[in-house]
Amino acid sequence: MAAVRPLAVIGHLSRDLVDGGEPRIGGAPWYATRALRALGRRAWIVAKCGEADRRRYARQLAERGLPTTVVGAGETTSFSISYPADGVREMRVEAIGEPWRPRELSGLHDAAWVHVAPLLRSDFPEPTFAALARGRRILLDGQGLVRVPELGPLRFDADFDPAILRHVTILKLAEEEARVVAGGIEPEALAALGVPEILLTLGDEGSLVLANGRVHRVPSQRVHARDPTGAGDGFAAVYLAARAEGHSPASSARRATSLVAGLLSGRTR
Repeated sequence: MAAVRPLAVIGHLSRDLVDGGEPRIGGAPWYATRALRALGRRAWIVAKCGEADRRRYARQLAERGLPTTVVGAGETTSFSISYPADGVREMRVEAIGEPWRPRELSGLHDAAWVHVAPLLRSDFPEPTFAALARGRRILLDGQGLVRVPELGPLRFDADFDPAILRHVTILKLAEEEARVVAGGIEPEALAALGVPEILLTLGDEGSLVLANGRVHRVPSQRVHARDPTGAGDGFAAVYLAARAEGHSPASSARRATSLVAGLLSGRTR
């Protein structure tokens, strides 16, 4: 396939406490980098965290071998995460990072395809999003539309700025997010959002892609993973990489499904 300009991933890094363990780095720039490295795909990684964590997190990211820019300001967004026996993730917001500003986007360089991965709805205000999307194709993780930026148990609501969707080429939604954003997971409800391409992840039921007026269903690959944190970030990054290389939406979803299953099972490093 023809050469393409580099991808980029942009978002906050997080300080995660999973099942009562020691604090660890998280966020899409961290998990997407793992998937892109396994794929052998170059990308610019642009991350933001609290100034107190910046040097340590930048060093950890750099060790994964992709060009990285880490902006430090305010606090690092922090979550407590647990996976009860029923497998339904529970999250609490312990700290909220500062929003991205247009002047902080220089690390994107010439990337034409960008995975934008907010942790909370406050991460990318519309003016920043408009600057980020100028001349680029954007995959937005829909959790950034519905996650309420407040301390305490993580809440979802639909009080997002709909103007953001004007800048989005691909919208990735988990099932719960789709029910909040679109009022359901039916193709008609998703299509009404007006985004050219929508990627709906359905856990063990695989994924659904709406593009060019067609619906594509992609089966999952069953993996028993005790801690699937970050799987969605890896899925989105690999999907976008495949789309940037000219693969169809369905083919891109299959590639992302296979690689993430390999990472979760330990078959892929």
